[in-house]
Amino acid sequence: MIFDEFSIKTLIRPVVDFPKPGVIFRDITPLFQSPRALRMVADSFIQRYVEADFSHIGAMDARGFLIGSIIAYELNKPLILFRKQGKLPADVLSESYQTEYGEAKLEVHADSLCEGDKVLIFDDLIATGGTLLAAAQLVRRMGASIIEAAAIIDLPELGGSQKLQDSGIPTFALTSFALNDQ
Repeated sequence: MIFDEFSIKTLIRPVVDFPKPGVIFRDITPLFQSPRALRMVADSFIQRYVEADFSHIGAMDARGFLIGSIIAYELNKPLILFRKQGKLPADVLSESYQTEYGEAKLEVHADSLCEGDKVLIFDDLIATGGTLLAAAQLVRRMGASIIEAAAIIDLPELGGSQKLQDSGIPTFALTSFALNDQ
């Protein structure tokens, strides 16, 4: 199947003034409601990573779980869950980070990774990069490394992709939006 960025973009719904005035939220729900579009997205990531050298997939709470779990299943890789604070039951490592809306904490089970593991991390979008940078710090604290940060959407004007790249983390997104794109 050939990836059609235009088709994917038309299924990402802009929600104006959510979660606060002045923000255009990029809702991927319609994309996941289209079997064809979801297959296109999943197949694009699978083709990109099927021969890549990595050992684990990390997925960000919560929308990153959607695509990360599909890719982990299809590529037969262990899935590591990066959760919002207080959601994991065992010993955790925590990392604070800045979001577009304030400060948050990301957690992962402390025994999720070992030294030498190579992780591909997924989220639904790259905005300021805070969540993915926090995940990268947690991965590194366990002695593992990040091979790439992947997302369906990049919002390059918010600088997250650049921050990730400046931290030595390559990024990949299927599509991007300017801040004011409707």
